[in-house]
Amino acid sequence: MGDSIPLPLTMAAIFHAPGDATGFNQYGRFSNPTWDAIEHMLAHLEDAPCVAFPSGMAAISAAFFAVLKAGDRILLPSDGYHTTRALADRFLKPLGITYDVRPTSTFLDGGFDGYRVAFVETPANPGLDICDIAAVADAVHKAGAILVVDNTTMTPFGQRPLDHGADIVVAADTKAPNGHSDVLFGHVASRNADIIAAVTGWREVSGSIPGPFEAWLVHRGLETLDVRFDRMCSSAEVIARRLQGHRAISGLRYPGLEGDPSHNLARAQMERFGFLISFELASEDKAEDFINNCELMQAATSFGGVHTSAERRLKRGDAVPAGFVRLSVGCEPVEELWKAIETSLDKISS
Repeated sequence: MGDSIPLPLTMAAIFHAPGDATGFNQYGRFSNPTWDAIEHMLAHLEDAPCVAFPSGMAAISAAFFAVLKAGDRILLPSDGYHTTRALADRFLKPLGITYDVRPTSTFLDGGFDGYRVAFVETPANPGLDICDIAAVADAVHKAGAILVVDNTTMTPFGQRPLDHGADIVVAADTKAPNGHSDVLFGHVASRNADIIAAVTGWREVSGSIPGPFEAWLVHRGLETLDVRFDRMCSSAEVIARRLQGHRAISGLRYPGLEGDPSHNLARAQMERFGFLISFELASEDKAEDFINNCELMQAATSFGGVHTSAERRLKRGDAVPAGFVRLSVGCEPVEELWKAIETSLDKISS
């Protein structure tokens, strides 16, 4: 009787631990009850043990450092999130870990012999190309390697890479899982007990730990993820179809469109088509004007929040045209959102 309904927040660096305190919380770098709660919820969604981290890149780093050693070779997507490649180039390479890159849409081409880890992001951020996770997993395993899948763009409600054979899933819960654009967070999920033990050990020794308050915020966000994700995906499907007919738009990509190169594969391996849309406008100035003059759109570098946001991705280091826009559809009423988008597009094309 009288227990709180919301998750209690445990703000503690130390815990009472007299005598042999094995099995109890002792120190904030090792464990925290609020971590336990968020990891329990994430594990329920992933159907696999999860380890929480203070950002998506912290989760990706943990997955690499937990399984790699000097002399290993890894394969990365050439069109995925650019910071993953920066990590490999700036920090793994000097440690004797080499890497190659390959486009997501042709990730199977060339095989996986000689690699310790193959890392895919599907749909790739920001271009939204897709690869066949099950086929890649089969080929990677036959080559004796580990498959890591970055599932940030989809969440477990949109795609389940572990069910398709991935060994490790990483994700930035900063995005849709938290959903309110107010915290950085990430997680690693795996059904391999040795991998989970290694990732947990990396977190404990490196100190790459989430704050209890951040864990509490993400736990709050996850409670509405199913509802928000459904709204965002449904709205994105409506808006993507309408963007097809606008004269200002070229190079439109959305997996839910029947004419998209990835549509058939997306139907086979994804539960939903996601909330991200990418397209090109005629120039840098037109892209900036479209974003900045749309009343229901935020100019922001992240995605997956309740507020619709967009960004011209060339300025963030992606190899895309100057007018390339990544649009993240939020939870606004879809007709009002479309009216704002259409009005801003009409202005730059008049």
